Amino acid sequence: MTAPKLSVDPYNLIITGVGGQGNVLASRLLGRMMVTQGYHVTIGETFGASQRGGSVMSHVRISTRSAWSPQIPRGRAHMVIAIEPSEAFRVLAGYGNSEVQVIWNTRPMHPVSVITGQAVYPGREDISRGLDELSAKHWPLEATDQAQTMGNPIFGNIMMVGALSAVSDLPLGLDIFKKAISEMMPPAKVPINLEAFSWGRSALS
Repeated sequence: MTAPKLSVDPYNLIITGVGGQGNVLASRLLGRMMVTQGYHVTIGETFGASQRGGSVMSHVRISTRSAWSPQIPRGRAHMVIAIEPSEAFRVLAGYGNSEVQVIWNTRPMHPVSVITGQAVYPGREDISRGLDELSAKHWPLEATDQAQTMGNPIFGNIMMVGALSAVSDLPLGLDIFKKAISEMMPPAKVPINLEAFSWGRSALS
């Protein structure tokens, strides 16, 4: 299969969040969606604290030409998906540039330092202003809030992939998603994941 050309090759995408948010599933799902269309995909994952709540970052590199190193060079990300909003700043500090775009989930997961009063978590307006300065364009997404109405906040990761399909030029249509998720999930779980993906896609369309 000959994959359609990309606007940039390789396309460098980082999915960032904290443990328990489904970061790794999102990166592998995205990779499968692209591989089934003939793209070369390399995924590299880094983890902070091993316990639930530690930082997690997945590097996803997509190309029509060849497989690339799993580590995106510093300053070379094209898209950042932040399932935890403050994690976007950590990633942008190392991999951002004047052209990078960001999709960020609006619901924070407060670290222990914030819970104990030792630190202050930035408000939504502060996050938005910061991203105005650090990215070419960014989109907030009420992913966790919507996922909770579906019965489980973990669906927020699927919504973020759906949102990516709406704003990027990657070929990530609903049919491709359905094929990939059907290969990764039991049949009973496919419909609710389709609902989550469709919500994210519609939210930013």
